[in-house]
Amino acid sequence: MYGASTLADVILLLVDREGFDSLCLKPLGELLAGMEGRAFRALRPKLDARFHRSFDVDIEGDVMEWSDAKANLDPTKPLVEQGLDSKSSCELALALARWCSFGEWSCWDARLFLYIEPLLGRNLSGEEFLQQKVWSEFSESLSRIDRISYAESVVLDWMARRQGFGETMEPSEDPRILPTMESHRSASESLFDFIYRARSEELPILIGREFLEPELWNLDSQSLGEVMEVAA
Repeated sequence: MYGASTLADVILLLVDREGFDSLCLKPLGELLAGMEGRAFRALRPKLDARFHRSFDVDIEGDVMEWSDAKANLDPTKPLVEQGLDSKSSCELALALARWCSFGEWSCWDARLFLYIEPLLGRNLSGEEFLQQKVWSEFSESLSRIDRISYAESVVLDWMARRQGFGETMEPSEDPRILPTMESHRSASESLFDFIYRARSEELPILIGREFLEPELWNLDSQSLGEVMEVAA
C-alpha cells in the first residue's frame, strides 16, 4: 500500500494463465482435495520477490470456505461445468487467479492518477483504471522511458500539482513532504518493474479493485465472468 485514501485500491496481478486455466478445468473434487491437503503448493508460480501476493494458507482457506457454502457440487466436473451462477463461479475463479499469480501491485485510486496520467498525456476517470486498453497504452508508453526517468517524472509532476494548489514544498513547513516524495518514487519504480515484466514475458494482468464483484475483474480484455462463460 502506498498511501492513505478513503478510495479503494486498484489491484493488478501478474497471472500464469496456463496454470489458471488448468486449475479451472480440474475436476472440482481433485481441486478441493489438493487445496485442503496443500498438495498444490509446489505447483504455485514462483513469487517475484519484488511484489506481494496472498499467502498459500489464506487462499486455501478461501477455497475451502467457498466449497463449504455451496451445495450440490459435482466432484467429477470442473468449475466451469458446475452450472453455478456467474458470481459464485467467479468467486472461486478469482481465488484461483490469485493462486496462479507471480505477484500483485496495488495503489489507491487517488495516487494512481499521478502515475499514469502524465505519461498518457490526458486525464482519466477512476473507472478507466479497470480497462485493459489503458494499461496496454501505459505499457507501450512506459517502454519508451527508463525506470529512473519515469520515477523522476512522477515526482516532478506531483511537486508541480502541489505548487499549483498553493501548497508548500518546504520540508521545514510540512514534515510529510519528504516521506511522501519517497513513497511516490518507490511506488512508481515498483509499477515500472511490474509492467516491464508483464510486457517482456507477455504475462496477462488481472485488474480489479477492493470490493469489486469477482465477475467484473478484467483478464485479457474480458471480464472474469466472460472468461468463465467462454471456458464453459
